[in-house]
Parts: sequence; C-alpha cells; structure tokens
Amino acid sequence: MDPTPSGSRIRVFEGDITRLEVDAIVNAANPSLRGGGGVDGAIHRAAGPGLLQECIPLGGCPPGEARITGGHRLKARHVIHTVGPVYQGGLRGEAALLESCYLRSLELAEEAGAKSVAFPCISTGVYGYPKPEACRIAVTAVRGWLDAHELPETVIFCCFERVDARLYRSLLEDAST
Repeated sequence: MDPTPSGSRIRVFEGDITRLEVDAIVNAANPSLRGGGGVDGAIHRAAGPGLLQECIPLGGCPPGEARITGGHRLKARHVIHTVGPVYQGGLRGEAALLESCYLRSLELAEEAGAKSVAFPCISTGVYGYPKPEACRIAVTAVRGWLDAHELPETVIFCCFERVDARLYRSLLEDAST
C-alpha cells in the first residue's frame, strides 16, 4: 500500500479540463453519452467526432455509473463518462449517486492503469447540486478511495470557475489541519 497520505495525492486546478495532460479525464456526462452542454460539450468538441462514435454503442449510462472510452484528440488517453444526479432537494438518494460517480470513475481508472485522473465538478451546473455539498462528497469519496488504493497516484479536481476552486482548496486545507 502506498504510504503517501491521500491529501498529498490530490490537487486543485483552475482551468479547462480538456487541456490537461493526464491519463484520464472524467466527463460529467448526460445519460445518452452523446455530448451536451457545459463540460460534456467541451470534452466532445475537443475530442472530436471519434468520441461520439465510440460512445454510441455503449447504450448510455445511468446516474451514478460510469463508462470509459479512448481520449481521441485529447491529451488524455481515456475519458471516463459519469452521469451525476439531478438535485431534487437531497432526499432522493442524490448524495449516494454522486458519491458513486466518483467511486465508479476511480474504479475504471484503476482498471485502465491510469496514474492521473482529473475530475470536473459533477452535477453542480444545470443539474443543480449545491456546490459546497457536492464538493464535500467529492473530496470524501476520493480521499477514501486513495487511502485504500495505489491507483490513481494523483487526482486533480479541475474547476472551471474560481469559486469552485476555492471551495475545493478550502475543504482540502481544513481536512489536513
């Protein structure tokens, strides 16, 4: 087991996930896996049409699950597509589904031998998940995984907006003290 504490294996980056040089990027996908808005659309545009062609035969993906494809024109070797829950007040199992998005994505990354993985903020855009709660779930799930697994060696929380990066950094700093 890797003796490095999980906290030292987690980074926060503010910017465009499609430009990161990592083994795998996670896509906050919609259930059809056919591209959409936000990070999903950005990943599909940057990866090129081959990504959609690889996604179509997968037959979609339910919330809380994940699927893996090649990275196509991205710098990342793999794209892990996960479908977050639509927030409906927090009383319909949304937290468990969101946690599952992170854990299933990490499981697929490990199976693919990915040493580095970048996550966007899942479900906090049009799916309406409150950012502070989503951040807490993400950090807790990733830390738990890293404490029990050697791969990935590094997880990056890639935040497109500064407010999200601040949330992640604050939570990570509070937990390390």
